[in-house]
Amino acid sequence: MQVILLERVAKLGQMGDVVDVKSGYARNFLLPQGKALSASNANIASFEAQKAQLEARNLETKKEAEDLAEKLDGQQFIVIRSASDAGALYGSVTPRDAADAATEAGFTVDKKQVILIAPIKDLGLHSVAVKLHPEVEVEIKMNVARSEEEAELQASGKSIQELAAEEEAAAEFEIAELFDDIGSAASEDDDLASEAAPAEEDEAKA
Repeated sequence: MQVILLERVAKLGQMGDVVDVKSGYARNFLLPQGKALSASNANIASFEAQKAQLEARNLETKKEAEDLAEKLDGQQFIVIRSASDAGALYGSVTPRDAADAATEAGFTVDKKQVILIAPIKDLGLHSVAVKLHPEVEVEIKMNVARSEEEAELQASGKSIQELAAEEEAAAEFEIAELFDDIGSAASEDDDLASEAAPAEEDEAKA
């Protein structure tokens, strides 16, 4: 099926290009989202008549997207989720979650602009692409953690595995200290007992 593009579409073409696409792709995506029109003579003529307006509108929205991109690019957003000790989420982080996190932080992002090849299913820092405009794309990071404290540690560069190892080492250290304390107490008891024994012998002789 031939369509005329009303905006730049990645891997397909620029605004005004007439391209061949699969009918399903055109009917389910390009046409309903206003990204293209079927390439009939009437639609091509209509596009040519409106081309200047469409290009002006495209430049305007592109400028708005670029302004937002400057502020949004590289931003990190925290998403709190329940997860196993190994770091596997009970559920997943979706494009909607990413968009909501960015919006709560004061950025206008729609879930349709978030590009996730697959839902996020593990704790940690995850890079996510956001397409603000056909010609403007930025990258943000989703900091997925079980608590704000854990998120801060992850932001400093520590992985969930490193955090777990540190917690395990701390627990082992506490146990070792406890045994040391118990050992010291037992040793003190032995010393007291040995000191008391001669005194008892002296009393017996007397």
